[in-house]
Amino acid sequence: MYKDGFAEDRGLMKILVLSWEFPPRIVGGIARHVAELYPELVKLGQEIHLMTVEFGEAPAYELVDGVHIHRVPVTGADNFFHWVANMNNSMGYHGGKLIENEGSFDLIHAHDWLVGDAAIALKHHFKLPLVATIHATEYGRYNGIHTETQGYIASKEAVLIYNAWRVIVCTNYMRYELQRAFNTPWDKMDVVYNGIRSEKKQRNPNFDYENFRRRFAKDEEKIIYYVGRMSHEKGVSVLLKAVTKVFWEMQGYAKLVIIGGGNTHHLETQAWQLGIFNKCLFTGFMSDEDLDKFQTVADCAVFPSLYEPFGIVALESFAARVPVVVSNTGGFPEVVQHNKTGIVTYANNPDSLAWGILEVLKNPDYAKQLTDNAYEDLEIRFSWAKLAQQTQVVYELVYQQYCQTTWA
Repeated sequence: MYKDGFAEDRGLMKILVLSWEFPPRIVGGIARHVAELYPELVKLGQEIHLMTVEFGEAPAYELVDGVHIHRVPVTGADNFFHWVANMNNSMGYHGGKLIENEGSFDLIHAHDWLVGDAAIALKHHFKLPLVATIHATEYGRYNGIHTETQGYIASKEAVLIYNAWRVIVCTNYMRYELQRAFNTPWDKMDVVYNGIRSEKKQRNPNFDYENFRRRFAKDEEKIIYYVGRMSHEKGVSVLLKAVTKVFWEMQGYAKLVIIGGGNTHHLETQAWQLGIFNKCLFTGFMSDEDLDKFQTVADCAVFPSLYEPFGIVALESFAARVPVVVSNTGGFPEVVQHNKTGIVTYANNPDSLAWGILEVLKNPDYAKQLTDNAYEDLEIRFSWAKLAQQTQVVYELVYQQYCQTTWA
């Protein structure tokens, strides 16, 4: 299967994964990424131990889809960075105990800078190769480093990248970003897309479609929605400007639903000032169960990000067969193929975004063509089974090279 028959000769690998989030603790996209990638690696014969942070009533240890989940305690802190330091101390201590007790780990895989200190310490103490996945960078979020805090985070990212044997990024865009921001060698990086379990988004035949939809809009209103964080980089303020034109063109027969936790006061104020507050619904946090249902009743998904390394929300809309309109920033143009699987508009341009939304709402046959193509593309490019195979190739390459060093 691999070069020189290495996979067959080597057999099972034991891998320690560090991630600061894992369900039920969901902060951003990393939780879903690790929760869906590693069960597929287990199917390929790998033994995966995933170390994360304790959360609510979730057990300290459990076996989830074949993955050994270890949740470690983290003591309180005065601020976020102090908490991150405490988390790394705990992961380093418990990770060391796990390696000593379990033995024979072959590789460590760290997801983003937040777990970097623990991963690097374990790497050097036990002389194990380290793989890092960089999901986003501080440089990219802010189009450069402008503050002391941003500089601190960027330095942590740089140290993790330097210490990693290989670095996995989610798009070619991110590969260029790491080269530009950190001078990361091109041949040290591997592009492995994010994926999705498309079966999670299938409509339940017993689902009361009409009554559920009426919780959000009138029967005659088309539903436009955004789901995600309310941070500046997600471009929700651009969307609010865009829908003023959409509402006018649709003669009021449209509704904007904004889904996601966090502070929305500034966005609600903007909607009021634009005179569209009564056509906007801010739902706050929505459970996965309700979101899966909601996406089957919506007419158009819009993601107007100003910075987006990948955009897994687009894949979720693909799976739910909702037509997608995105900005042309970051990895979105790689994920969404313009005029084939969705519409790609100019970033930070309300007029362009409004045009894309109206193309979907006013042309139902075209919208269906987009969703059909997008759903097919999930299996072609975004299947977790295929992405796990690509990740395993990285693991095998690292281990081959590691075996030729004095560390091994």
